[in-house]
Amino acid sequence: MSKKQKEKQEVQTSGYKSMWMIVMFDLPVGTAEERRSASQFRNLLLKQGFSMLQFSVYGRYFPTEESSEVYKKRIHQSVPPHGEVRILYITDKQFEKMEIFLSKKRKKVEEPLSQLLLF
Repeated sequence: MSKKQKEKQEVQTSGYKSMWMIVMFDLPVGTAEERRSASQFRNLLLKQGFSMLQFSVYGRYFPTEESSEVYKKRIHQSVPPHGEVRILYITDKQFEKMEIFLSKKRKKVEEPLSQLLLF
């Protein structure tokens, strides 16, 4: 195998190495201030490239778990004063096995966004 082929192979990520960060949250919305905090948190996730998978469940693809660390820190720093936020990591292979049913009709699983990888 040539040096160029080895480099190309190293850049390609495995479906078992690439990860989806799933952010799940329950935030109170009883007062105007709580609704504002919850909206700011959701907007932060959207601005950071997360997609809504369900209400209060957002996900984003990362080529490696390490590349998600900065996003995890941002989320941790932005958690509203009340409520609960959870982060779950699953591999891309696990994510692609997800089945989505909407009104008894199967829906296609979200595709990872194509992103430029800089080393």
